[in-house]
Amino acid sequence: MISSAFSHFGEEPPLVGHHGSGTIFLTHCNLRCVFCQNYDISHLGEGKPITSSELAQYMIGLQQRGCHNINFVTPTQYVPQIVAALPEAIELGLTVPLVYNCGGYESLEVIKLLDGIFDIYMPDTKFSQEEAGARYSNASDYPQVLQEVLREMHRQVGDLVLDEQGIASQGLLIRHLVMPHGVAGTREIMAFIAQHVSIDSYVNIMDQYRPLYRAGEYSEIDRPISSREYREAIGIAQGERLHRGF
Repeated sequence: MISSAFSHFGEEPPLVGHHGSGTIFLTHCNLRCVFCQNYDISHLGEGKPITSSELAQYMIGLQQRGCHNINFVTPTQYVPQIVAALPEAIELGLTVPLVYNCGGYESLEVIKLLDGIFDIYMPDTKFSQEEAGARYSNASDYPQVLQEVLREMHRQVGDLVLDEQGIASQGLLIRHLVMPHGVAGTREIMAFIAQHVSIDSYVNIMDQYRPLYRAGEYSEIDRPISSREYREAIGIAQGERLHRGF
């Protein structure tokens, strides 16, 4: 099931380029984040069923519009269907990079099977503590799963590679959403990236947190972040010698 497919200009600059990222929003999600900004798609299941052949046609259509990549948003639960659509898309002329835009809570076995298929991995790095994973996403093992997956993704595609126009062609692009009161564990996540992935990792440290969906039920995350909290997150990353993406 997909919710939409369009040229997205709100993604990271290396994906957007001049003509947008060819974004396909897939319905549902394997995480249950209480603060999800796309809860109508991920939790409520808004979307329409399509065939693998139709998915291939969507990919080609986005490429024909000039999109620099095909950006699958939350592909985790649809990996078999995406892979099944690729042969037809390739026969029809698909050549742009494929982006795996996910929540970071992936099956390591599946990610290993995808070696050589996806060009760009774009995982969220939501939490560094088991308690936060359990409380906000119903995934107490989130930190351990994330660490294994990040290492494997980087092993496959390496650091983010940009062409002469600054457009990404391959590599790992990491997202981290800063949350109120430090509940995301920014310090531990940045340390892990720097020490166990690469200090040349492209890390988008995001300031867009808003208390959406059920966030109002949790007093500690029932507000936007402050400018001070965001500056502190940037300082933490710089202190770990991370230097790309923010």
